[in-house]
Amino acid sequence: MQVKKVLTYGGIAFVAYYLFARPSDAADAVRGAFDTVFNAADSLAQFVNSLS
Repeated sequence: MQVKKVLTYGGIAFVAYYLFARPSDAADAVRGAFDTVFNAADSLAQFVNSLS
C-alpha cells in the first residue's frame, strides 16, 4: 500500500512540474487527449447510425 501512495504522489508531482515548466506542451497534450475522445465518440456515433 505504501508503494501505491508514493507512486501516486510522484505522479502528481510530475504533472504539476510539467504544467509549470512547459505550459504550452501541457495544453497541447490535453487538447490532444480531448481530440482523441471526441474522435472516438464520433466514430462510435457513425457506427451506430450505420446499423440502422
